[in-house]
Amino acid sequence: MEDKKIIDLFFERSENAIKELDLKYGKLFFNLSNNIVNNKQDAEECVNDAYLGAWNTIPPQKPNPLLSYICRIVRNISIKSYWKNKKHSSYAISLDELEPFICGNSVTESEIEVKELTRIIEKFLDTLSKENRIIFIKRYWFCDSYKDIAEYMGFSEKNISVRLARIRQKLKKHLIEMEVLL
Repeated sequence: MEDKKIIDLFFERSENAIKELDLKYGKLFFNLSNNIVNNKQDAEECVNDAYLGAWNTIPPQKPNPLLSYICRIVRNISIKSYWKNKKHSSYAISLDELEPFICGNSVTESEIEVKELTRIIEKFLDTLSKENRIIFIKRYWFCDSYKDIAEYMGFSEKNISVRLARIRQKLKKHLIEMEVLL
């Protein structure tokens, strides 16, 4: 079913909206959540909470694109669950990989607002090839494992590891150029 029709079902307050959303994107939502919370039961609960969140916000919201809107809800709920339970997960590992670049000693939240850092990272992503941008997003937004990214991209895990190391170095250089890291 097309996203527009799913949104129409939400506006009609039809319970089929949740069913159709789950049929179309449920596996992706579960994987995203599970990558963060590292617990199947918690991931299922986070996805269900996200469906409730969607139910409560559509309408009045009319998200476009629907997938990004629900992914953000799933991710935010999953991150809250992660911090509540602090379980070892791909999310923690991916945060550890980026920490030296976005949480350096000379940078505090008061010095650089999150929105500005987001803009700088988006500008950086525009400099990457499509493949490298997908790899970066799958790792650091969706928290996919190297193995999952390798399977998706058709590369070896070693190739993904090397690419991500190079991307992080480019990110570091970009942040230095933008005077985020000194």
